[in-house]
Amino acid sequence: MRGWRLDLLVTAGFVAFALTEEFLVHQPGAWWPYALAVFAVLVALRRRAPLVGLAASCVHANALLYPGHVVTYRLWQLVAMSIFACTVGRLHPPRRANGPRGWAGLALVLGIGLTFWSVDPADPMGALFFPLAPWGLGVAFAVQQRQSAEAAGARAAIREQRAREAVMEERVRIARELHDMVAHSVTVMVIQAGVVRRRPDAGMAVDGDLLRGIESSGRDAVGELRRTLGLLRGEGAADAPAGLERLEELLAQVREAGLSVTLRREGEGPGLPPAADLSAYRIIQEALTNVLKHAGPTAVTVAVQHRAGGLHLSVVDEGGRATAPIAGSGQGLIGMRERAALFGGTLEAGPRPGGGFAVHARLPAPA
Repeated sequence: MRGWRLDLLVTAGFVAFALTEEFLVHQPGAWWPYALAVFAVLVALRRRAPLVGLAASCVHANALLYPGHVVTYRLWQLVAMSIFACTVGRLHPPRRANGPRGWAGLALVLGIGLTFWSVDPADPMGALFFPLAPWGLGVAFAVQQRQSAEAAGARAAIREQRAREAVMEERVRIARELHDMVAHSVTVMVIQAGVVRRRPDAGMAVDGDLLRGIESSGRDAVGELRRTLGLLRGEGAADAPAGLERLEELLAQVREAGLSVTLRREGEGPGLPPAADLSAYRIIQEALTNVLKHAGPTAVTVAVQHRAGGLHLSVVDEGGRATAPIAGSGQGLIGMRERAALFGGTLEAGPRPGGGFAVHARLPAPA
């Protein structure tokens, strides 16, 4: 419980305790309802003005205990003082960052302790204990809170660093795959160009299909090289051999591992560039691997849909729990999102309301 709800709860408990004490003990002094109303307001606002509440406790203690007054200092006043002292210690510990407020709080705590000591000089430790103990507890809370915040910040920095490293590792792996594909395209171009060059020497007509093949291979190679440069600049990259034409082989492998996979294909669209085709394949592969790791044998539906906006992929499982979950690096979703983003696509993944897990990816149609 935090915020104003906690303030109301503390205030209600304090008022209930004070009223119980007044009606059971019947101490002298008709001033207590007014003092209780003031202290109740200060307790409710203690996080906004803790020094004001502690100063009021200090002044009230001196007014009632000095000089010649009948001692009518209530226990609920000691409770209020303890609440203010703890709040001051937590919000304004004596640190350089808090400036004079931290030292002012310590001075008020010592002032209350000295007041108690003047009433009972025989017990200085007991007199100083009541204001110093809750104040010290508040300081301990402040230290623990600061350490927790620093630890949380360090953990967040580590997670961010690991995520960046995972992205870079994925891009390097994609670049290696891309190298093979570009080398293949250039090799095909060289062979086709050699055939075209030798045809006129042999008195044969130049085959237009060969020229178109060279042009197509050249366009593919240039496109993949551009993506490679984008990868090195942190803008984008591509993948390599394999693709959706090998999807049935992948599904056969996971079926042997225990998954019950249903494949749905819908529509027909323009062929994807080889790199994008491989990314689509890798996304499905990683999603099925995650099902095997975390859900075990279960029913899975894989959908490959060609729509107006591009290629839509989905891998949806019905849930379950692997008998012996396989530990992983936790970077699979990062890799899938990276692959989709490299081609201007999107990927969404998360648990389903009725159980199970779903991965949905979209790769835009090529221009």
